[in-house]
Amino acid sequence: MTALTALVGGAGRAALNQLYGVARVCVLIVDTLYWLVAAPFRGKGLRIRAAVECFVEFGYHSMPIVGLICFLIGAIMAMQASYQLARFGATQYIANLVGVAAVRELAPLMTAIILTGRSGSAIAAEIGTMKVAEEIDALDVMGVNPTKFLVVPKFLAMVAAIPCVTVLAMFIMILGGFVLSTMVLSVDVGLYIENTAGALQLKDFATGMTKSVFFAIVICWVGVYRGFQVEGGAEGVGKMTTSSVVTSIFFIIIVDLVFSALFYFAV
Repeated sequence: MTALTALVGGAGRAALNQLYGVARVCVLIVDTLYWLVAAPFRGKGLRIRAAVECFVEFGYHSMPIVGLICFLIGAIMAMQASYQLARFGATQYIANLVGVAAVRELAPLMTAIILTGRSGSAIAAEIGTMKVAEEIDALDVMGVNPTKFLVVPKFLAMVAAIPCVTVLAMFIMILGGFVLSTMVLSVDVGLYIENTAGALQLKDFATGMTKSVFFAIVICWVGVYRGFQVEGGAEGVGKMTTSSVVTSIFFIIIVDLVFSALFYFAV
């Protein structure tokens, strides 16, 4: 009976903890949307300058690493595709594969994963450090809402930065496939460009951009939520920073699956 009680009690506590976490996330989302949408119309303003600074950090400063990785992935995709397509004498269709895969799937996904490790973790670490140092409590004492001061600028910047970086990542990934195909695999330049243009459609671009927006929302809110969860000093900051990256990647894959299925069956 004691073992059964412990089992049921453990399951109950785990379920209640999960419900509590969901409730806190919902409160965070509602509070963010209030300070983003409703509060400015009541004269409470937005921290636009802070949002621009975060945009530069999340977007502009992320481009070198995102561009390098996406270029290499584009080249790798072209190289791997050539193994199978060469058996059928269809190496010219490498352009179709690289173009569609980059725009619909890989460029948005790789951008989100890189930004998760680079910027999502930074958000969690910054807010977590402020909480440990009691700076968030100081904001409350001064009458400054932490969501308005900390979360909204980061949310605006992330939602704007990731789609912009994703667009550039799409072109760079396609460029990687183009360079390897034309210089190494001897695919005709004009044919490669023609096949890429013929393969890509507006729905492919819409799919990739829709995913990127929701990836940005996931990265920001997970980072903020984990930051506010920090307890116990520097060790807690490290744990929650790691947790923010792992959790963000998990939810990014879930969001990717949902929208891939949605666009596959609906379009």
